[in-house]
Amino acid sequence: MLSYTEKIREIAGRLLQSGAVEMVIGFRAGTVPMMNEPHFAKTPADVQKLVWDSHCGINLANYLTDRKEKIGVLAKGCDSRNIVTHIIENKIKREQLVIIGVPCKGMVDKRKIAMKAETEITEVIEAETTITAKGHGFSKTFEKKDVLQHNCSLCIHRNPVIHDEMVAPPVVEQQGVDRYADVRSIAAMTPEQRWKYFEDLLAPCIRCYACRNACPLCYCPTCFVDESRPQWVGKSLDPSDVRTFHFLRAYHCAGRCTDCGACERACPVGINMRTFTKKLEQDCLDLFGWEVGLDPEVRPPLDVYRPQDPNDFIK
Repeated sequence: MLSYTEKIREIAGRLLQSGAVEMVIGFRAGTVPMMNEPHFAKTPADVQKLVWDSHCGINLANYLTDRKEKIGVLAKGCDSRNIVTHIIENKIKREQLVIIGVPCKGMVDKRKIAMKAETEITEVIEAETTITAKGHGFSKTFEKKDVLQHNCSLCIHRNPVIHDEMVAPPVVEQQGVDRYADVRSIAAMTPEQRWKYFEDLLAPCIRCYACRNACPLCYCPTCFVDESRPQWVGKSLDPSDVRTFHFLRAYHCAGRCTDCGACERACPVGINMRTFTKKLEQDCLDLFGWEVGLDPEVRPPLDVYRPQDPNDFIK
């Protein structure tokens, strides 16, 4: 993916120079290693800051909500599926966008690398299949496949589902991936074991809302946790409030989550809140044959009514 950068700059420069777009949303190098940040390129000088590597995990669809400009946006597989959801939910118009498709081979998990580093990482060098982390007195090389984000290791939609231009030919999609092994392992627990599992999972939560803020689906003008008339949930660190926040947010993403991993990536204490959304993703697939964001012309199952919809839950 390192070869994408020059092509991205070429496409972005051409779109801006021709007036086809007012800005191109992509990535620039962050101020610390493995932390690239969103970049809004509006001039030729801005275009030269655009980069692409295995640290571009933020979902750029998050920056399209309710915008009015004509926008070029880089989109890997999960970003493109969230863009489809934005179009379906009338948060952006398709004609406003020039989607620059980026075939993805997965983003690396900075925590996996940091945990194996001997001291603070001051430099990261990426090759086609390896990542080398360096710090004071140490240098360690990792195979990319061994340090991918968990959601990326399970991804079967690495290529953009919609695009106007592509920076490279499509990559080969992963086959034979068991996407729901974790869900089944939790379902196999006893109720007591599951209760403890979720208590332990959410215990570190500090209610910073980084997961909500990073999620391209969380665009409500007033979040339910901020609603005061009536107040739906407390804002304390009481375990019941914490659980309510995570469970309700997950249900708001039901049938909409692309498993982009933005929530888990943003969490400062490393909570795997994808545990909740993966279960709902599996339910939508099993009950409705639904995979989110593959076609902007198809409404999601929770948005329509069909007489043959499953209704065994009605007593």
